[in-house]
Amino acid sequence: MDLIKQYIVQSISAASNNLRLSTEKIEVVALLRESIIKSENLANDLKGMKKITELSTLAIRLNEIYNFLTQGQVDLFKLSEKFKEHSQYLIKDLSHMLDMVNPATLKKAMDKINESPKDQIGEKAKDDSGISVDLSKRKPDDNVFVKPETEVIKEKLIMEEEKDEEDIFFQNYEREILKPIKSIDNMLKNLSKNEFNPEELLGYAKLIKTNGDISAKIGFEIISNMHNIIAKSLLLIRTRELMPGRDVIEAIRACLIVIVAVIKNKEVDITNYLNRAEEFGKKIHTLKIKEIS
Repeated sequence: MDLIKQYIVQSISAASNNLRLSTEKIEVVALLRESIIKSENLANDLKGMKKITELSTLAIRLNEIYNFLTQGQVDLFKLSEKFKEHSQYLIKDLSHMLDMVNPATLKKAMDKINESPKDQIGEKAKDDSGISVDLSKRKPDDNVFVKPETEVIKEKLIMEEEKDEEDIFFQNYEREILKPIKSIDNMLKNLSKNEFNPEELLGYAKLIKTNGDISAKIGFEIISNMHNIIAKSLLLIRTRELMPGRDVIEAIRACLIVIVAVIKNKEVDITNYLNRAEEFGKKIHTLKIKEIS
């Protein structure tokens, strides 16, 4: 096992030792550790985990640890201290994940991430009658597979179109999510000077809430949560239930930074921003939004 995987699985183990786990949850932790150890491309697997609702929060934390270990120079004198910090951060997200999955659902999710086209097709196929046919032992007739060039081009276009549609969907999603970020960031600068238009705040809050709902529907839990925090904070500022002081402005900006970093898959450590955003979300959770008369 390489040092990066060893560091990550030991961080998970250290975090799990701080939780009271049932036999089933212990098995889930073991499966998670095993998946990381056996991963042939850990960076891609973590990216795939981010897209699965039940695993997304934990995957972001693990990806931050991965980036810390693979980018820049690791200070060995402070490594033990960083290990404790990483393990501590993992406790909450690991606990959240363990409440949402069981061994069967985790295995299914990891199998989906690791699936290759060959795995999906399999060595066996079924004919129209439903009878299994073992293609691996069949001696191919090369002539059978010779196709006119027009057919080859047609099939290629069909398959590429399928892939392009998925890419276009995510490109459109990313573009729409990122579109208002800069404007909101500029608005926050005006808020810090206590200069704002209540209707402008309402408009941004509605837009951000919509983007958060879209993110939730496609399983991007972290992004959705950041949007919800921003939307509520803007509405609270609009009704003067929340004053736009420096701490509040920086907390909202932390939410924006997390959104951009996750969407653009920025290879930077956003732990501090994520922690600040989540703590801010907890603080405003109990505040009620009043209507302006």
